[in-house]
Amino acid sequence: MAVIRRQIHGRKILFLNKEETGLPMVFLHGYGQSRMGWMTTPDGREGWSDMFLRKGHSVFLIDEPHRGEAGATSVSGDISTKTLDQRWYTQFRIGRWENGQSVVNEGSQFPNDENSIDQFFRQMTPDTGMTSDMGGDFDNETVAKAVAATIDEVYERTGKNSILVTHSQGGGPGWSAANYTEHIAAIIAIEPGGAPAADTDDFKAVAEKNIPITMYFGDYIDNGDETLQASGMWQMMRQACYDFADAYTAEGGNCTVVDLPKEGITGNDHFMFQDLNNDVIADHIENWIEKNVE
Repeated sequence: MAVIRRQIHGRKILFLNKEETGLPMVFLHGYGQSRMGWMTTPDGREGWSDMFLRKGHSVFLIDEPHRGEAGATSVSGDISTKTLDQRWYTQFRIGRWENGQSVVNEGSQFPNDENSIDQFFRQMTPDTGMTSDMGGDFDNETVAKAVAATIDEVYERTGKNSILVTHSQGGGPGWSAANYTEHIAAIIAIEPGGAPAADTDDFKAVAEKNIPITMYFGDYIDNGDETLQASGMWQMMRQACYDFADAYTAEGGNCTVVDLPKEGITGNDHFMFQDLNNDVIADHIENWIEKNVE
């Protein structure tokens, strides 16, 4: 195990691996979450931050502006107090929340005991700068600039470009960050809420820099509950990523979409980095890094 030095700087936590063998990794969370989602799991197992530290990377975790410990803001907003249990379960393919009970999908890797469910919901955090609890007024460019600034800071500290790992809503500013920094070594997008079209500035920014990209999708997209709107939504989001990959490779870039069930890895919902097999997926990602990122 490498010797780790931990530093806390406001909206970022930096885990510097003194025996670093790989490139540093910068992690950006998704909707309703904070950097805590990368650090642990609802049932108390280690998160991806520790796993990738042991794989030889330094790890930098961000709370995006208006979220978590970066919640102080001059932007007015309304924080809803209504519960979103059912939305989280159906929207993110965990299963259903019925009569106050967790009913997960068959074969699910979600940690479904009472204490884990309680901790899962305790991880949720509001956005202090929005008026919509659906994320309709999410400030993509502000977050993208904050991500780019972090990546530049990592470069100043280590002299190395960073692998950017995004999740869900964080995928948008992850693409846009390439407009504001020259130091992205690769992008690993975990179930991003879509991908930029070939005629957009975001696409051109990553293509001009020839950034290797991979996107991961879990289970219950093709075999989910057809009565739920979310099933069709995720099919469309994944297709947008396939379209991006086709356009990107046509430009000479390196881009893949990993459909985990086709890799023999099943039972994963939107929060694959916290599922019971999160170590298996971390190994899969590390293998991609070793083969595709310099």
